[in-house]
Amino acid sequence: MKFFTWMTIVMMVPMVMFPSLCLAVDAVTHEDVLRVNPALSLHDVLNAAIKHQPQQAQLQSQAYGVKAKKALADSFLPYSPAISLSHQNDTLGSGRDEREYEAALELPIWLPSQREARAKVAEMSEQYYEAGQASLSIRTAGLLRDALWEIALTKNALVLTESKLDSAKTLQEKVNKSVSAGEAAKTDLLLAQQATLQATKNKVLARAEVMHAQFRYKLLTGMEQLPQVYTEQKSALADFEQSPAWLETLTKVKNAEQSRHLAQIEKKENVQVQINARSIIGAFDTKYNQSMGVSVRIPFNIAASTTPITAAAEMALGSALSERDVLRNALEAALHEADHNLEVSEQELLIAKQHDAIAKESLRLAEKAYSLGEHDLATLLRIKDQAYEAERSYRATEIQHQWNIARYNQAVGVLP
Repeated sequence: MKFFTWMTIVMMVPMVMFPSLCLAVDAVTHEDVLRVNPALSLHDVLNAAIKHQPQQAQLQSQAYGVKAKKALADSFLPYSPAISLSHQNDTLGSGRDEREYEAALELPIWLPSQREARAKVAEMSEQYYEAGQASLSIRTAGLLRDALWEIALTKNALVLTESKLDSAKTLQEKVNKSVSAGEAAKTDLLLAQQATLQATKNKVLARAEVMHAQFRYKLLTGMEQLPQVYTEQKSALADFEQSPAWLETLTKVKNAEQSRHLAQIEKKENVQVQINARSIIGAFDTKYNQSMGVSVRIPFNIAASTTPITAAAEMALGSALSERDVLRNALEAALHEADHNLEVSEQELLIAKQHDAIAKESLRLAEKAYSLGEHDLATLLRIKDQAYEAERSYRATEIQHQWNIARYNQAVGVLP
């Protein structure tokens, strides 16, 4: 509140009392400079931004998971085998020097269709990983498109404020000469000085917005260069069925369905085959009796032990289905909004262009009338503001129209 009060008071006092005011307001030292590189394409920037995304670490860990599932599906046995060793004697029993040694190899046996189901899960996991990479690309493209067009919009605003400031300074010098020559009242000089102050303030604020937009671009891409051209042609696609984001969620559902199928199989424990070798020395016998044997372990499966396995798979599938439906609604809304905004901006652009032409002609006539003494300075300043606002609206609408084309392409899932 103190800042605005101070600013209001300053704008009501002649600038001659504050000869360095404009310089002080404009002397902001913070800089976030981006150099335009004509050789840099939008696709190059997108690739750099994708590599710069924090989600790359998550995708890398997912790639390790895919390798693990493939290795599990390709293994000779469903689980690791085991070796058991045992020894038994009657030292604490009958004491007849009876001893028994046994070594056994335990081998789990594949359940029916278990190996095929694991191979399918590994395949679907790989497809989900690849879809995730493509989805990260389109999400990053959306961020990049917004970052670039935000820079364009703020730079346009800065250029116009600089132009308005130059015009205000020129007018102030002209009015100052008129006042000195006794051809204009000092109140006109005060009005001109206030217009210059306001234009200076607007330039500082517009420049700050450019700095903020450029810094967000640097955070996103890790680059300090801008492509010279990043306008896009509207895609001929009319839906989002091929969007990487949509394909990713469909693949996630298929992956969850296959994982549920595997859980239905693996809720049963694997049969264990045991091959053993046994050596026995009987009571009062000095020779070992050697033998081989085979045993089979068939587990009984009860609901208490198997339900958590299938429940986890069902929850994962339910979550994937919910994400799919939520994303469908979001993509439908985004596409509808992008299509509608593009249509509206086309009409806005035509109107803004006509408005700008009329405002420029009005300003030309007003400046002529002021020089002939037919208009006062307040009227001229008002018409100048109207002309500035019309030009600002026209240029901003041009940029917004190109931005809407990029957003439409983003909604249908087209990479730049």
